[in-house]
Parts: sequence; structure tokens; C-alpha cells
Amino acid sequence: MLYNSPNPLHLWKKLGTSLLCLALIFLTSLAKEAAPPEKNSLPPAASTKVDFKRDIQPILSRNCYACHGASTQMNGLRLDNRNSALSGGYSGVAIKPGNSAESKLIQMVAGVIQGKIMPPAGEPLSREQIGLLRAWIDQGVEWPDESSSVGKEPTHAPKKDHWSFQPIKRPRLPVVRNRSWVRNPIDAFVLSRLEREGIKPSPEADRVTLIRRLSFDLVGLPPTPEQVAEFLADNRSDAYERLADRLLASPHYGEKWARPWLDLAHYADSDGYEKDNARPHAWQWRQWVIEALNNNMPFDQFTIEQLAGDLLPTATLKEKIATGFCRNTLTNREGGVDPEEFRIEQVIDRAMTVGTNQSEGILSAFRILQYRQRSQH
Repeated sequence: MLYNSPNPLHLWKKLGTSLLCLALIFLTSLAKEAAPPEKNSLPPAASTKVDFKRDIQPILSRNCYACHGASTQMNGLRLDNRNSALSGGYSGVAIKPGNSAESKLIQMVAGVIQGKIMPPAGEPLSREQIGLLRAWIDQGVEWPDESSSVGKEPTHAPKKDHWSFQPIKRPRLPVVRNRSWVRNPIDAFVLSRLEREGIKPSPEADRVTLIRRLSFDLVGLPPTPEQVAEFLADNRSDAYERLADRLLASPHYGEKWARPWLDLAHYADSDGYEKDNARPHAWQWRQWVIEALNNNMPFDQFTIEQLAGDLLPTATLKEKIATGFCRNTLTNREGGVDPEEFRIEQVIDRAMTVGTNQSEGILSAFRILQYRQRSQH
């Protein structure tokens, strides 16, 4: 059977129309994501005169004060005090008097920002409650002084005053009496505190004790007799620094200092529980941690690759292996296990592990940094 050949011009017209439709759909979706919330997407403002004590304070007290009250100010936002509420939080101004539609407080409680709604737990605010809040803001945010919490300081310092937001400054070296004891700037701070407490520094350790301490601290192994003899024979002024550099360059350094991180991440070569099946490829993530430490990988990169290495642009195999951190949970393969229940337990374990590791890991990173800094002075 013969078929009529299609008209090329007709095909191009159909293809052009299809591409135009797809482009319009794509641009429309972008516009929706980029555009601010429209007024008609919000519940309408109440048409009556709003009284703060009767209409607004009960809403804030029941739904907001737990996270944004006198005892806790998440994101730096406090809503039990007029001045603090109007000042906003770390994300900027939350209440714009006379303009409820553009007030972030209204946008958050109404859930018009995709993936964000306040309060984060419990029943969301009703349309009537949101309407009262809108009317209150549109009417100028009337807030009697006696209704503001007083006499209670925020538990979180304002962003501009918090120590972590201050620029890094090199402190002035403290003045000490026994200046001959000081060999590097760190010693000056140590000795300053000792002198303030009326304590004399401990006598300097002999070289055999020193190499044993440093070796156990950095590589977890005792020095060999040959290493001890080499250190004792080194009469150069920087012999200690040279010893530290040699130990830091040892592959055993990563093996020693990977252990605390492996413990924090709940690493194991098997699943756990009664079956305790082997995990034949788990060692690859363990080896990644060892190599990361031996290569002096920055802590921010160390964290990013473990949490989202597979999402990095043109992710390498090693960056994907790094995300093995996210799979270090117990796995229960016993009969009668509810898979969904155990999946939730695994997710909770990972969330808690990530939160714990960021604090514990930073402390470990500082300890490692301390050794490196001392070796450079």
C-alpha cells in the first residue's frame, strides 16, 4: 500500500506551534515562581475595626509566642513586643503597617509561599484569623503599650551583636611577665591565663615523652625506635615542627582521625540487628573520609560532599561515594518489620546525626587545625 508523503511545510508549522506552546508554559511557570503573592490569593481582610487585645493577641499567643515570644526568637523574630515585631528578624521586616498583602507575616501564615507555612505544626490559621491579622496591619498595627511584654530580654542576641556575625579581628597579644617562656603567639594567651590564676607552667617534657605524645595524638601509634632516635639527634630549632609535619603527612593520620567521624556518623560494616548482614561496599565511604583528612580537605567541602555530593555539577565518583554518609543507618531485615515505620526511623536517625555531627565535627576540625597551626609557628 502506498502512503501519501507528508507535507514538510505542514510538519514545520506543527512543530513550531508545539515549541511555542512549550515555551509559553515554561515562561508562565517561571513567572508564577518569581511573582510575589497576589492579593486575591490571600484571605480578605476583616471589614470591622480590629481590637488588639480582643482579636489579635489571642491569635499570636496561641500560635506564635512559642517560637517568637519572650523565651525564644526563632530567626530573630519576636512577636510579643511591638518594637521587636516591627523591627523584624534575620530575614527582614515581617510586618508592614498599612500593607498586609506585602507583610511576610501574612504570607507565611496564609501559606502562599510554596513549601512554607506558619505555624509549622498544629492547625493552620483559619481564613477568619488571617483576615483579622490583615485588617490589623492595614489599620496601622494598633498595639497598646501595656500589651507588649516588658522586662524580659531575648534569649538570642540581635544578629548584628552576635559574636558569630562579627568580623574576624586579630587580637592584641596579652602582656605577660615571663616573656622568655613564650615561643609563639598562642603561648602568650596560655601564659596570660596561667599568670592570672597564679599558676606556673608545667616543666617542658623531655624529647622522648614529646614524640610519644605527638605520635599518639596525630597517628594513634607509638613511635618506632628509629623515629625516636632520629628526633633525639635532630638539634635544629624547628625539630618539633618538622616532626609534626612528618606525622601529618603520614597516611596513618587520616586513619586515626577518621575514627571519631566514623563513630559520629554511625558507620559500620554490617546492618546490625539479628540478621546483621554484611555491607560489602561500605568501606568505600570509610576510605573517602580517610583520604579527605589526609588531603586536608576544607571542612565546608567535607560537609557539602557528604550531604549532597551527587547533586554537585558534573559530580565525580568520589563525590558520589561521599554521600554514603547518608546511608549509615541500622537496617532491620527481620521478619515482621514494618518497612514504612523503619524508613521513618532511619530518616529521624539521619536528621539527628547530621545535626549532631555539625557541632561535634566542628570541634574535631578545630582540634586538627590546632595541630596544624602549632606546626607552622
